[in-house]
Amino acid sequence: MTRPPFSLPFAPVDSTSFGGRSGDGGAAHTTPDKINVLWFLPTHGDSRYLGTSEGGRAVDLPYLQQIARAADSLGYYGVLLPTGRSCEDSWVVASALVTSTERLKFLVAVRPGLQSPTLAARMTSTLDRLSGGRLLINVVTGGDPRENGGDGLFHDHPTRYAITDEFLDIYSRLLRGETIAHEGPHFRIEDGRLLFPPHQENGPPLYFGGSSDVGIDIAARRVQKYLTWGEPPALVREKIARVREAAAKAGREVSFGIRFHVIARETTAEAWAEADRLISKLDDATIAEAQSVFARLDSVGQSRMSALHGGRRDKLEISPNLWAGVGLVRGGAGTALVGDPATIAERMDEYRRAGCDSFILSGYPHLEEAYRFGELVLPLLPTAHPVRTKQASSNMGPFGETIAGSHRPGRIAAS
Repeated sequence: MTRPPFSLPFAPVDSTSFGGRSGDGGAAHTTPDKINVLWFLPTHGDSRYLGTSEGGRAVDLPYLQQIARAADSLGYYGVLLPTGRSCEDSWVVASALVTSTERLKFLVAVRPGLQSPTLAARMTSTLDRLSGGRLLINVVTGGDPRENGGDGLFHDHPTRYAITDEFLDIYSRLLRGETIAHEGPHFRIEDGRLLFPPHQENGPPLYFGGSSDVGIDIAARRVQKYLTWGEPPALVREKIARVREAAAKAGREVSFGIRFHVIARETTAEAWAEADRLISKLDDATIAEAQSVFARLDSVGQSRMSALHGGRRDKLEISPNLWAGVGLVRGGAGTALVGDPATIAERMDEYRRAGCDSFILSGYPHLEEAYRFGELVLPLLPTAHPVRTKQASSNMGPFGETIAGSHRPGRIAAS
């Protein structure tokens, strides 16, 4: 694979201007010591090849259970469930998988403008209680005008964010146990309250991503974790600095998460070969069609993702080991960390040093890649949650294939 020199579509702020420890962030923050690593449930489908039905895999409840159980047993912190008309409903899927897992948390979307804040608060409180506090909330404002229209939502970008702001005020107060009387531009609530409180005090933490100025303002005032898609480190540091500054003005602190795909193999050469294979059946017409759809969106974050590669196959490694090939045909998160375990761990550590304490990952197909990453990379990371390692396992075997019908493989037997 021939990879051209790296170039960024935006002019990043010089990272030295952030001050802080070792040039990794602002003076007012400390680099996270530990991170949380989440996986992804592909409720919109799964495949071995992007942009084609070849290698496509049906995603039904047994398959989703397999992925969720794998993530749970490997020690991932949680799983993200996508939302939108291309996906199965995230609340129904999460509810169906809670009893199939033990520790796994579920990052599920609320949709301001499509749900009332009181209904969303009841749904949140119920699933949080029934899961024993294993619910996380992803606040999604929506960025595709055509899809929004299909859901009966015809507001422009500023109005959607104004609705989100008002929604989160009511929703969060309800989860804190308040009784609400509210009359605002978008919601009127009389005697709004929850009879059954959530398991987590004040409700599950709120995750939210928005690259526009109004999105950053809402994140600074309303949520616990700001999410960004996987841009090069310089751009991520710049965005984190903007959000930190906005949160400080609001008298708050916000933590940070980032969303990537991953292609982890035992050698970097194998990983890059897999990246090439993943888009090997993708034709130019499909890329052009996908890029035309992304161009109509009013999402600043999507515009930033698309600008990383410009729809071109010859400029896909946009930063060392950061590959934008997924974004040729997939909206939202469009970049992947590619490499051997030590390389991917070091690239992730760059983002930890920039301030990210949560990593939401995915890979194709999602079941196999959950195991690859979980076995090759996850044990190398400074996770805040326990992960499965061979040394920590109480099961003494079998590990690997028995040799000649009577011997365990030497490395495991010696340990």
